[in-house]
Amino acid sequence: MATEGIEAVFLTTHNWGKSARFFQALGYELEFETDHSSGQLRNGDGPYVFIAEVPEDQEPETRMVLKVADADAFRPDPAVEVVTPFEDTHYGTKEMTVRDPDGRVWNLQAPGKN
Repeated sequence: MATEGIEAVFLTTHNWGKSARFFQALGYELEFETDHSSGQLRNGDGPYVFIAEVPEDQEPETRMVLKVADADAFRPDPAVEVVTPFEDTHYGTKEMTVRDPDGRVWNLQAPGKN
């Protein structure tokens, strides 16, 4: 089983409000905001953007999130370095992280079990 393309862009920021307003000025609409300085924005049918605020001592980062239909059925090719296996998240999905040949980390996201 392969991935199904880019599902999302995950960003960390030092200022959730400014980042959300920036993307809204580019045409993204706020789908939801959490109670801990994060939220999800979408523009059309493309990947959504999820932004989470981090402390000033953490460097903001960007990660691509690739969609996986079924975590249990996914078997990465040996060429894919698995950093962390699929784990349940607090927001109802399962996530795995992998590293590409240049050292970038990618998130793979699958639906959680109901």
